[in-house]
Amino acid sequence: MLDLTSVLPLAIANADPDDGFLLHATVYLAAAVLAVPFAKRLGLGSVLGYIIAGVVIGPYVLGLVGAEGQSVMHAAEFGVVMMLFVVGLELRPAMLWRLRGPILGLGGAQVICTVLIIAGITMALGMSWQGGLAIGMCLSLSSTAIVLQSLNEKGLTRSRGGQASFSVLLFQDIAVIPMLAIMPFLAMVPEDDAAKALHTPHWQKAVLIIGVVAGIVLAGRYLTRPIFRYIAATQIREMFTAIALLLVIGVALLTQSVGLSPALGTFLAGVVLAESEFRHELEGNIEPFKGLLLGVFFIAVGATIDFPFLLKHPLGIAGIVIGLVVIKFVILFILGKVFHIGRDQNWLFSFALAQGGEFAFVLFSFAGTVDVLPIEVTTPLTLAVALSMMMTPLLLIIHERIVAPLMQNADAERHADDIDEENPIIIAGFGSFGNIIGRFLQANNIGTTVLDTDPEHIETLRKIGLKVYYGDASRIDLLHAAGADKARMLIVAVDEKEKANQIVSVAKKHFPNLIVYARALDYEHGANLFEYRADKWRHQNVGSALELGVDVLSYLGWSPFRAWRASRRFSRHEDETFKKLLKFREDDKAFFDKARQSREEIEKIFMADAEFKENPDHAWDNTSLKEEVSSQQEEQA
Repeated sequence: MLDLTSVLPLAIANADPDDGFLLHATVYLAAAVLAVPFAKRLGLGSVLGYIIAGVVIGPYVLGLVGAEGQSVMHAAEFGVVMMLFVVGLELRPAMLWRLRGPILGLGGAQVICTVLIIAGITMALGMSWQGGLAIGMCLSLSSTAIVLQSLNEKGLTRSRGGQASFSVLLFQDIAVIPMLAIMPFLAMVPEDDAAKALHTPHWQKAVLIIGVVAGIVLAGRYLTRPIFRYIAATQIREMFTAIALLLVIGVALLTQSVGLSPALGTFLAGVVLAESEFRHELEGNIEPFKGLLLGVFFIAVGATIDFPFLLKHPLGIAGIVIGLVVIKFVILFILGKVFHIGRDQNWLFSFALAQGGEFAFVLFSFAGTVDVLPIEVTTPLTLAVALSMMMTPLLLIIHERIVAPLMQNADAERHADDIDEENPIIIAGFGSFGNIIGRFLQANNIGTTVLDTDPEHIETLRKIGLKVYYGDASRIDLLHAAGADKARMLIVAVDEKEKANQIVSVAKKHFPNLIVYARALDYEHGANLFEYRADKWRHQNVGSALELGVDVLSYLGWSPFRAWRASRRFSRHEDETFKKLLKFREDDKAFFDKARQSREEIEKIFMADAEFKENPDHAWDNTSLKEEVSSQQEEQA
């Protein structure tokens, strides 16, 4: 466990330039600056970039850093503490309560199953039950730092697999506490009376823990807001940074003093402050420190890999690493099935957590201190955990580039649902865009037949009472089954450009009487839809942007009708400009000339608006209304 009482003096002691602190800081930062962008460019992610940088500057390659690597990693573990605080800030108590099932059920099952299976394997190999149980506990944990950082970079944190991973990691962070408590009881050598006398009675410890947790919750609810308001009133930005760091370090010290994980304590503080109006300010101040410390932690992981030991026992270490990853992967995958995680998300969940974790370093060290495991056992296992952590970004790349596409293809081969209704409107794609249109039409008693290709999404929609059919709307037979030959309109709202183009093309070719409206993801996509003869398309952002613009004008004192008319005029200008520019897509010079001309026209419109503003209420000007209606009729014709 991170020992702040030793870390802070260490940091202060290392602040002396004479002992190489500045030199080591320069080496660490330079390695990160050089390696991480290169790794990102290769698609490897920042975590693997940091670890590779650590390997390169470590004692076994360039030798720019040496024995201080363990101490640096120990100090940099505070980045994990800060990360859990930021995660807590993003989880409101109500959301955390909703996750109680996955945290206790899935997380508890993962830890218990992994501990028992690994303990059984090690006992079969000749280890005592005490040693086997200790190894099982150490290896049951996964890396919170690497997994959350990697999922966040890939935008998978809020996916089903990402949320399941977070739930398990949170339970593991909590489980470290009883594991540390159990470890001394597994000691081969009984404690002497003097050592027992130093232990705090269990009931006192329980009271202290309850008191500290209650204190964090009460202070978070009733003390922090007045303090933050007082600090904010000073208008000194660095004071808010100081109070944010003071809060995190103070909570970490407090929870550690009663034997709780500092990461768990700061997570709890983050959850309590998640509903505070200062949440974003706190997050913005902690984020740079968190990112930097996590980077140093990953570099230290790479720098402390014992390559001489690895080269001396390559097959044995490789066997432990592969065995660990395979056993954890299989356990996670089976549990994912039991807890009904969707197939593609279950693969992500299993790949993400199939490694050892940073808390294993702490537990192995503690197990050696209390004579549960000898150093001959902890040395190779610690090395195997570090290597398995290094494999995690690679496993996620394998999932992203090989497994996920295979899962998508498998889903595509699933047989479409039987459609037992016919409606005037067919909607292809019921994501964030399609479901708004669908619900809007249904609210106005317009029947819709909805098609989608995401099985998990369909399952979720069916649970809330929406009727959605599985099927690829680019297939002619499915469009026939959905009643495309009798329907009045097809709305294409799928998220993939190529798929949207394909659906429009098939529909216009085989159902010439069917009107096709489509959502364009950008203007280039709009041009494609135009070429495939979509009857109308709308840019997905323009409507909401103009609606917000109308709200802004209304707030500034414009009459609502005048603001609405201004938005319509702007929208028409956008459509006209797009049609003019379409003719010049292959001629760059002509395209930019027309774009420049369009910009001049919009400037004229703004100047006209300025003149309009001098006469404040033209909202019911009959002449301009007639011109507007006439223009709309021409457009529709």
